[in-house]
Amino acid sequence: MEPTTPRQRWLARASLTAAVASVLVLAVFAGLKTFGLLLVGLIGTVATVAALWWILTRRGPSRLLAGLLAVAAPVWMLVAYTGARLLWVVLVAWALWLLALAAGRGALGRADRTVAPAERPTPPVERAVLIMNPRSGGGKVERFGLRERAESLGAQVLLLEGPGETDVCELARKAAAEGADLLGVAGGDGTQALVADVAAALDLPFLVIPAGTRNHFALDLGLDREDPSKALDALRDGVELRVDLGRAGGRPFVNNVSFGAYAEVVQSPAYRDGKTRTTLELLPDLLLGEKGATLTARAGDTRFTSPQALLISNNPYGTGDIAGLGRRARLDGGVLGAVGVVVNNAAQAAGLLRGRRAAGLTQATAAEVVVDADRPSIPAGVDGEALVLPVPVRCVVRPRALRVLVPRHRPGMRAARPRLEWRRLARMGLPAVRGPHR
Repeated sequence: MEPTTPRQRWLARASLTAAVASVLVLAVFAGLKTFGLLLVGLIGTVATVAALWWILTRRGPSRLLAGLLAVAAPVWMLVAYTGARLLWVVLVAWALWLLALAAGRGALGRADRTVAPAERPTPPVERAVLIMNPRSGGGKVERFGLRERAESLGAQVLLLEGPGETDVCELARKAAAEGADLLGVAGGDGTQALVADVAAALDLPFLVIPAGTRNHFALDLGLDREDPSKALDALRDGVELRVDLGRAGGRPFVNNVSFGAYAEVVQSPAYRDGKTRTTLELLPDLLLGEKGATLTARAGDTRFTSPQALLISNNPYGTGDIAGLGRRARLDGGVLGAVGVVVNNAAQAAGLLRGRRAAGLTQATAAEVVVDADRPSIPAGVDGEALVLPVPVRCVVRPRALRVLVPRHRPGMRAARPRLEWRRLARMGLPAVRGPHR
């Protein structure tokens, strides 16, 4: 175990103090009403989550009634606290609890910090070829002057223009055959993955320019997503990172592959024109198992049985992140992360509030994950791209297969949010709990 720094000790003490204070505020100012307040909060929260589940799994009048409950439950909590003239007590207790969480994560952040891949010197780039999608990210290529900046640094720019789709893999392979010593992409993660696969196969450096919408890969590389033009600094002062690359059914991915309800929804032709309407129309049958494929998966010794949603990621996401929206602790761990969710009723939906300890949540890490189904092919979302893959879908990771060129000076990879462990905080902050020094 790493030694505890003075800053960590003070943050641990602040967290423990704030947590105790949040309970004392309720006990002192609410007295015997404390248990009633906690019960109201618990019932209201569970009712709200259950109502949201019913909204997703019902249609017609039932969905309308669930929507009313989703609004009424929080309002009931507010009225109950206000009627008891204890709203301010609840708000103060919540503020102290949030402070306890923030300080606790700050204290534990050092031990759970993100592990950045080792930086390596890279030879000068003589002929960089960058593929840019002018439509990606709402027009970021034009808005940030990416083409002009790249050309001023000596790079050749290939724009994805014109009618029809362009085979970006073939475009990248042709550029390499003509002498390119670096390939790069200004576009979404799906396009990044396709060209990254070509670069990895040819052992060429790869440049990520975050010109897409989410730019999750760029986020975990520590790049500046607010100004994608800064990624081009790598062409004049860059370092190389070796990171993993995933493959699912032969298709490369840099972030994740999703199976199940979400992947089924995005396959609908109506999804692009009406995302919310289409989702609400299709989810009831998918979540209740009346439509869609029945999935099974194996990740090492862990089996996933009939999950409604299954997420396979290139290295696992932070603790408790079941949606792939957070940060990955590292990109060169040589393993896949697998998260499966099974929710069959409102009680299980409310149980997801327990995070990674939820009964319907299964998590695993493995070098290979095999996904099977009760039909010959299944929908999949590969780095946000809607595809249909034949089963079984074999997902593997290629350790450190990709050479990524990044600017020497960049925002960096901040720590993934650590999971709170109160015993550990007590050992860090309380001398009596830590025991004698050895």
